Amino acid sequence: MVRRVCVVLLVCAVAAACAGSPGAPEPGPPTSGPPVGEATSGGGTGAGGGPQPLPGGSTTPGGPTTTATRAPGGWRVGARPLPLRPDGFGQVLPTPAPLRDRRLPTVDRLPPPPGGRFRSTIAPIGPAVRARMGATWKPGCPVSLADLRYVTVSFRGFDGRAHTGELVVNRRVATAVVSVFARLYAARFPIEEMRLVTSADLAARPTGDGDNTAAFVCRAARGQTRWSAHAYGLAVDLDPFQNPYRRGDLVLPELASAYLDRAERRPGMIRPGDVATTAFAAVGWTWGGTWRSPKDLMHFSATGR
Repeated sequence: MVRRVCVVLLVCAVAAACAGSPGAPEPGPPTSGPPVGEATSGGGTGAGGGPQPLPGGSTTPGGPTTTATRAPGGWRVGARPLPLRPDGFGQVLPTPAPLRDRRLPTVDRLPPPPGGRFRSTIAPIGPAVRARMGATWKPGCPVSLADLRYVTVSFRGFDGRAHTGELVVNRRVATAVVSVFARLYAARFPIEEMRLVTSADLAARPTGDGDNTAAFVCRAARGQTRWSAHAYGLAVDLDPFQNPYRRGDLVLPELASAYLDRAERRPGMIRPGDVATTAFAAVGWTWGGTWRSPKDLMHFSATGR
């Protein structure tokens, strides 16, 4: 999993550690919350903040699944809670061997696009989607439900297959976000998972192995009192595990340290001038990988924060 900071994913939990937009109102007591993109497909994952434990990714269309993704070598995403640090995140541990070159298959929670062609939808937040969002939106958030949109887009998995993902974003940027994912799809940029962040992700114990691409979650910027750009639906965390967040000794997702070395090229890694950075730049968004500190490699936002 995402703040001038996410997460967590690392929703995430990876759902990114992204800062709020300039001039944003302050949301009461600060909370780290999971990085956008940090919840996992296995029900528990991510790096939670404060007293919350969290998983590593986001959530599923109908809530977390009970079947964890199994990687080569027997790794089950979301199955191994991490010991907590004093700051409430999971301990940053070496990347397990099965995840050092991560290419897990995608679990389909929505029907794949017919004919393998790029498809997208943009719709208001209806009762079913609102129920699934749970505590990721509540009264007092800086954006109303009427100003959010439920978006589905096609994406290519690390398995090479076509899949359908879902995001909640601000209505002002919904069309732009679709155009970005259309370019990623055409370029076959791989994405492991793309599902909504839910209450289950906010409450799950951190496992640090989630890899959910996600957008909206109403929370403060990591370690700050201002709203994260994710709280406005104006940020996306892309492939959090392959593009971790780092501030000091904190890495999110917590098991993704193998991806801090950007010299070793692996699928899903975002690089200057690649299709991901150019597609987001084309719609006026900025990349957290250009920041000096923290480095938020997963994070793209319309606010520059």
